[in-house]
Amino acid sequence: MTYLLQQLLNGLQLGSIYALIALGYTMVYGILQMINFAHGDLFMVGAFALFVAASVLGLPFVPSLLLAMIATAAIGVLIERLAYRPLRSAPRVSAIITALGVGLFLENLVNALSPYPKHVPTLLSNHSWVLAGVTISSIQIWIIVLAGILVLGLDLLVHRTKVGMAMRAISWDRTTAPLMGVPVNAVISLTFGIGAALGAAAGVFYALAYPIIDPYMGVMVGWKAFISAVVGGIGSIRGAVLGGLILGAVEILVAAFLPSTGRDLVAFALLLVLLVLRPHGILGRPRPVKA
Repeated sequence: MTYLLQQLLNGLQLGSIYALIALGYTMVYGILQMINFAHGDLFMVGAFALFVAASVLGLPFVPSLLLAMIATAAIGVLIERLAYRPLRSAPRVSAIITALGVGLFLENLVNALSPYPKHVPTLLSNHSWVLAGVTISSIQIWIIVLAGILVLGLDLLVHRTKVGMAMRAISWDRTTAPLMGVPVNAVISLTFGIGAALGAAAGVFYALAYPIIDPYMGVMVGWKAFISAVVGGIGSIRGAVLGGLILGAVEILVAAFLPSTGRDLVAFALLLVLLVLRPHGILGRPRPVKA
């Protein structure tokens, strides 16, 4: 029982990271009905921004986290403005191909600047405590608590502020929203910025837990975060969080009780099974068709 609780705690740590990345997918899909397949690479950019802030600038943890989030948010807004905005009226496949191209560009750009894996310096002292036989580290507490704060802040922003009301209005009817005075372009850019900032925070937390980073680290993690968003119900913020936690727990438990090579198999099998049984995800709802 103690071993199971330990693995569930580890799954909560990993699931918190997946949840933050999945939020970026689900926010962009909720507003534009497109999948930003470059989002996993923004997670990677956030991790490298942390490396630069800590190693080059010598900043402590909190300023490094904020700098990584702000820098990656700016990149996310720039990508939306230059790559995605001109394609809003284009066939959906054009946006998908562009997103994949942007991801490849980010990977190769970072690879050109830093072709070898990097070791992120220790920014937080890592202490451990044993409670009822379960070992809890301070890094795990930081990751879980900060991820929870960011998720709660986003949920409050979307459901309790005028900005969130504008986001939901555009999601409901992007054609009518401008007639109601909603600045569509500004809100969409803000959405990309917030999603990129959350992805960067996930990259920072991942680098704290697994301090070796490389330019291609966002590929598989990004796909798994996308699975999390689909499992929870893409377009639903709470669904993205739920999907991330579920996938994180499933991965850790599979690695704990079965050969670790089965982690990815189980993750993608979970997506396939859910799409058959519940195509809209656990908390997702089918969109009404407007006549």
